[in-house]
Amino acid sequence: MLPRVSDMRAPAPLHTELSTELGLRGFEGDLAPAYGDRIVSATDNSIYQLLPQLVVFPRSVGDLVRVARIAAESRFKDIVFAPRGGGTGTNGQSLTEGVAVDVSRHMNRILEINPTERWVRVQAGVVKDQLNAALAEHGLFFPPELSTSNRATIGGMISTDASGQGSCLYGKTRDHVLELTTVLLDGTVWTSQPLEDQELQQVQRRADLVGAVHRLVDAIQREQVDLIAAHFPKLNRCLTGYDLAHIRDDRGRFNLNSILCGSEGTLALIAEAKLNVVPIPKHSALVNVRYGSFDAALRDAQELIRFGAASIETIDSRVLGLAQDDVVWDSVRQYFPEDDGQRAMGVNLVEFVGDTEPEVEGPVGRMTDALTSAEPSHGRCGFTVARGEAEVNAIWTMRKKSVGLLGNMQGDKRPIPFVEDTAVPPEHLADYITEFRALLDARGLLYGMFGHVDAGVLHVRPAIDMKDPAQEPLIREITEEVVQLTRKYGGLLWGEHGKGVRSEFSPRFFGPLYPTLQSIKAAFDPRNQLNPGKIAAPEAGQLLTIDGLTTRGQLDRTIPSAVRAAYDEALHCNGNGACFSWDSDEAMCPSYKATRDRRHSPKGRASLIREWLRQLAALGVDPESEVAALRRGSAWRHFPMRLRNTWAREPDFSHAVKEAMDGCLACKSCSGQCPIKVDVPSFRAKFLEVYHGRYLRPLRDHLVGSLESMLPALGKMRRLYNLVIDSPPGRAAMRAIGLVHTPKFSPMSMRQELAARAIAVATPELLAALPVEERARSVVLVQDAFTSWYEPRVVLAVLDLIGAIGFKPFIAPFRPNGKPQHVHGFLGAFTRAASRNAAMLRDFAAAGVELVGVDASMTLTYRSEYGMLAEADRPPPVLLLQEWLARRCDAIPKTSSADEEYLLLPHCSERSLALSSLRDWQAAFAAAGANLRVLPSGCCGMAGTYGHEAEHRATSEQIYGMSWGPQVSRWAQSGRLLATGYSCRSQVKIMAGQPLLHPAEALLVRLRGA
Repeated sequence: MLPRVSDMRAPAPLHTELSTELGLRGFEGDLAPAYGDRIVSATDNSIYQLLPQLVVFPRSVGDLVRVARIAAESRFKDIVFAPRGGGTGTNGQSLTEGVAVDVSRHMNRILEINPTERWVRVQAGVVKDQLNAALAEHGLFFPPELSTSNRATIGGMISTDASGQGSCLYGKTRDHVLELTTVLLDGTVWTSQPLEDQELQQVQRRADLVGAVHRLVDAIQREQVDLIAAHFPKLNRCLTGYDLAHIRDDRGRFNLNSILCGSEGTLALIAEAKLNVVPIPKHSALVNVRYGSFDAALRDAQELIRFGAASIETIDSRVLGLAQDDVVWDSVRQYFPEDDGQRAMGVNLVEFVGDTEPEVEGPVGRMTDALTSAEPSHGRCGFTVARGEAEVNAIWTMRKKSVGLLGNMQGDKRPIPFVEDTAVPPEHLADYITEFRALLDARGLLYGMFGHVDAGVLHVRPAIDMKDPAQEPLIREITEEVVQLTRKYGGLLWGEHGKGVRSEFSPRFFGPLYPTLQSIKAAFDPRNQLNPGKIAAPEAGQLLTIDGLTTRGQLDRTIPSAVRAAYDEALHCNGNGACFSWDSDEAMCPSYKATRDRRHSPKGRASLIREWLRQLAALGVDPESEVAALRRGSAWRHFPMRLRNTWAREPDFSHAVKEAMDGCLACKSCSGQCPIKVDVPSFRAKFLEVYHGRYLRPLRDHLVGSLESMLPALGKMRRLYNLVIDSPPGRAAMRAIGLVHTPKFSPMSMRQELAARAIAVATPELLAALPVEERARSVVLVQDAFTSWYEPRVVLAVLDLIGAIGFKPFIAPFRPNGKPQHVHGFLGAFTRAASRNAAMLRDFAAAGVELVGVDASMTLTYRSEYGMLAEADRPPPVLLLQEWLARRCDAIPKTSSADEEYLLLPHCSERSLALSSLRDWQAAFAAAGANLRVLPSGCCGMAGTYGHEAEHRATSEQIYGMSWGPQVSRWAQSGRLLATGYSCRSQVKIMAGQPLLHPAEALLVRLRGA
């Protein structure tokens, strides 16, 4: 039996006192001292892990003032604070062992949009893509383009002075900050903006902290102007944070924001910002040039710059290769063909934008003419051109996933960030990278490279196993050599991702100006409480060092390798934060979108599982051995002890993990859309199996887990069942065990309908006896519990559709698929059910007929969850209906009726695990003479049984309202809105009272009408 995991280190007494004091002073946000909350905030996208003593989620500027004023009190002088936004930093910028101040949960409102004057005012927790979605209707956008734009907060962008693709045209974040509202450590709320000299003098006369910092920074600019000019490199990616070179703007005005932007929370707490925004280019094109070597791509970039592109990005062969194994590749593959059977070893993505077509096509034409007419040179292999927003954005989406894709390299050595954003003058980039690659190659390291070749910034992530003590020193060795290399080429170690833990190199790069940075830090933060050790430290303080902090690898290595392998769906999470996506029309993690609680995200759940495994290892417990013992023993053997444990409810970290797992919809979006392929439903099921070896399961779990097996018997008395379940006592009984909106059986008899159609139940013998020609045109439809018993009309429509296009349908005998058992952690029972089902399917496939499923989620179980079976026990391919139809488009009659447009809301699992199959639906409809448009949508909120669970119903409805609700309200009455998922159609019927058709039903109606 699993022991109680009791090592939940409480916050230090002083931090507990601070938390209490904040509550007493009216703190309106959330105070999170619980161990689980702190674990989730202990990591970012860096290699480090620091456990905060407290996490606070302010709701307003007033809350930030309360934090600052308490920090200023002498009794709390030893407590340190670190602001946190998206939590995707690569250098530990937001990590702290003190108090994490996270603005992302509540301070995320867009306060004002002024399209006429082209500015916006936002809170610090607003996400970049959230802002741009609101600006789009005005034809405007906030331009610094980041790969993390769907989760990066404006406060975080300002704190690192973020830049990215297109910075040569649009500049950095700092270039768009008009005003910055910050809370200083004495509690003063100050809005900084460019000041004329007279205005500056007025501010300098203030007797408070505001006046002091303005006097100091102005004096630095006046007295050290020559020293600053001599030591600040003239780069597009100039030094971020404490930017002495731009204290005066190009109009000669004093601008404190040049000091604050990029200061990484070391000087003040960012509350709000007024930002400049710019018009969205009306036209765009992307020229994708392929090369025989990555060096050729880098060297040719200097040649391509002369065509006046808005940006030039580069990607190496390793990133391209990983992209080809990701769902993203399906949308861009046509732009990266092979050359004589060889994949490109590097590509340059050259973007042109403009307000008119000639503005774009002119330079594109000059460039493509030059590429076409030139003899094979510069290592070029060929090029393609993408035009229009949709096609261009698809390629940029692939480029944005580069960081995550690298993290999905197989094996224990994974590319990690520590020297990943160096910047050198663009004309030196190729030579610099040649030497950079040589120092990595000399150590036999794999790595991936991509970045902003026009700005001289390349992202390099060497693959190192940080769990291996022998490899850990490579961080110091490589960093020291790269520091020397960047200085040799007149560049920087930190081109755009901030300094963070790498701040130990500040004195080397700033040289005689480093004491100036120390004086600025001391003026803003005299007790060194704000993110200490980063960028600059007061004379008595110490800078952090790259090998002086706890790393995730050091903690993970305490977990036995066999256990790590068993839970690798969680252990490889690198904190890239793709699961924090703001967009409600993306499938990725609906539970996070609904709660804004990072515990309820794939990264949060992976962090909790890692800590749980680490603590079990410290106790000498192997969860895999526990599972084996549970499956061997009787469920009743330890019943008294499990009953006692359940009633006692003693402190146990396992409960914190269980709470996070309970919020998971098991929608599988993470397993497909996370670039690392973190698979929460898989490790959630493993956890639940072990957890319930110590604690009793609720009755509901047993009922749901056995539902598929019970349906045939219940179906025989469906009228009585429906009568009972729909009665007040029946509904009350269901609610008592935690179920609501329980579905009713269809009154239709599947058996009678099959008999009326003369559709036979498949057997291996029946199939084998068919003539070869007939067998080639036969299909076995694999049943699932939910459509067969609750929506047989859909099953019959699929069978009729197969027959309508000239094929002979058979139906497989009903066998439990096992997915409900997997979702609830009955993995022993799932394995047995899956093995039996897979054996039947193998027998059918051996006869040479194709297998097709009805419900997307249940069908994709054969590819996903069934992967845990031994290879010999796995099922043969079971096609989604649309995949089968797409192969048979020539058999689909084209109707002569007027073209109609149908609208599709697909199941999350299709978007995540079979994205290309959505185009298969479009191909099938096109073959029938109809158009099918796939609507942007996230999760419907039902996700199997999740939306039927009483405690989750409110969240289920909230998720529905975020994406599906608006689409259903707009389109349902058209009669052309379709949904592939049974659970999705059920949710719409509950929420909108509107039955939706399955695409097969719509196709069948169209064919019959013709």
